[in-house]
Order: sequence, then C-alpha cells, then structure tokens
Amino acid sequence: MISFCGITKRFGQRLALDDLTLDIPAGEIFGLLGHNGAGKSTAIGILLGQVWPTSGRASIDGHDVLGDRQRALARVGAIFETPVFYDYLSGYRNLEILSHYTGPTPPARIREVLDWVGLSSRSHSKLRTYSHGMRTRLALAQALLPDPRLLILDEPGDGLDPEGLHELRGMIRRLHGEFNLTILLSSHLLTEVEQVCGRIAVLKAGCLVFSGTVVEATRQQGWVRLRSDAFELAAARLLEQGLVVDQRNGDSIRLAEGVGVEEVVRALVAQGRAVYEISPQEQTLEDFYLAIMGSGVARTRQPGCPGPVSDGLRGTSEMGGDRT
Repeated sequence: MISFCGITKRFGQRLALDDLTLDIPAGEIFGLLGHNGAGKSTAIGILLGQVWPTSGRASIDGHDVLGDRQRALARVGAIFETPVFYDYLSGYRNLEILSHYTGPTPPARIREVLDWVGLSSRSHSKLRTYSHGMRTRLALAQALLPDPRLLILDEPGDGLDPEGLHELRGMIRRLHGEFNLTILLSSHLLTEVEQVCGRIAVLKAGCLVFSGTVVEATRQQGWVRLRSDAFELAAARLLEQGLVVDQRNGDSIRLAEGVGVEEVVRALVAQGRAVYEISPQEQTLEDFYLAIMGSGVARTRQPGCPGPVSDGLRGTSEMGGDRT
C-alpha cells in the first residue's frame, strides 16, 4: 500500500530523512515511532504531497506521489498536524466546506461519517461548543469523507484524556475491522501503539532503525523464563551442554543461537528435572523503544526498491504544495 524508496530529505543543512526505504502492506495497522525531529512528520508530509523529497520516491497503492499525485491520494484520508476548523460554524458545515477542497461530497456521505464517529446529535452545534475529544472525532470524520482505503493519523491522541484515548482506540480497531482500512499511525503514545498496531517502524535522526512486528519488538532476544526444580543446577548443566549462554534472577536463561525451547525441555527431562513453566520473556514496547533510542544509530533497510531511484526536485523550495 505504501512504499518509501530511498527517500532523503534535507531542509537546508539539516538532514530530516536519510535514505528511508520502507514498505507497508495493505490491511495493516502500522505504527510510526520516533522522537520529535526524527522524521515522522516529514515522511507523512512526503506521502501527502506536502513536502518534496530531495531524492527518492514514495508511492501509494502503486501510484507515485510526485508523478501521479491525484491518483495516489484519491482514496487517502488523513489527520495531519493540528486540524483547523471554523469555530463559528457547525460541525456539519465545517465538513461541507472542507470537502470542497478535494471535491463536492454528497450530504448523505457527510451525515454517514458524522454518525459513524458519534457526532450526529451535535452535528449542527457550533464548533466552539465542542470538547477536545469531539474535535478529534470531527477530524476523523473529515478524514473519512473520501471513503479512503488508506488512513494516515499523525498524533491523533494528542491532548486526549484516558476516556478519549479509549474511544479513539476503539474507532481505529473498528475502521480496520469493518472497512479493512490500511492505517498508518504516528504517535508518541507507546501504550496505544502497542495495543492497536501489528507492525511498527522506528525512526531515529532520520534513519530507520527498526521495522518489524510488535511481537518481535517486545520479545527479549533469546531470554526464556524457566521454572524448574533446582534451577541453578539445571541452568549449569544446560550451560555445559551449550544450550544456553547465560542465566539470571534464578528464573531466566538465555538460549544459545539456533536453540529452541523444545531442545531445552528435552535436555531437562533427560536430567530428570520437572519443568513447571518455560516461555519467552517479553518487554513492553516502551522498554524496547527507550533501549533502541539509547543506543547508537544502526540503520536498517528493507530490500525491494524496484527500478532506479531518481532525484527529487533539485533547486525547488524545501516545502511545497501542489506544483502540478
């Protein structure tokens, strides 16, 4: 659905994205993580045709964003940066006006999305009377107007209270489940990302430093929790056999490379040990994120950029709108 291929972006002397190559398949809820200034908003801006890359290319559903922007964005909805509405108008009238930026939208479609986000009863109230959570739901309604196949959400939970976050999380799951949308979610709220996303990518100083499943990110590499009788003796024997390389806390062992838990179980049974529990240890996404941010930048790159990667618009301004 989304493909970044060798994307580099400079703002003057500042390198915002450094050779970003990343593919996001259709049907995913995909989390994009990174500190402020890591390049998340720049990457999303490039996808939406609002920022022009220095080199490389980005495509949506096979359509090049720079070369064929209209087709690439035809069925894309987005909450990008802070949504701007007219406070003196109703929610319905706001959507009616904003829909004309991309093309007239039938009144039935406006009513449908307002109902979907739970704003039907307040659709004709002035926006100044809306709570922060209601404004977020209106922004989501605007993103849904074009009947998108791809939904891009940039920090949608910013400023929401726990109840608002719970509602937003439910809406994201419903959109994915009921409409099979591909959803790209950029957020600092790691607990929310961990609960709704299947896969994530982490940007650091403009570089892609991790891409994979949330399960891969939260599983501690090689560490296994083991509950067995005489743990210290059992672990020492496993070390002698070369099946584990370390042990800690009287309940955890680290498997040698290529060794599976089934081999450890067989070895313990052969020792005559009782095995009460053996399971891979996991960490929270926050633990993983803080660890990867505390380490040096180690670029990871997904293979598979088809064809040559052409330079972007050299000599144009760093920020751009529609130049077609």
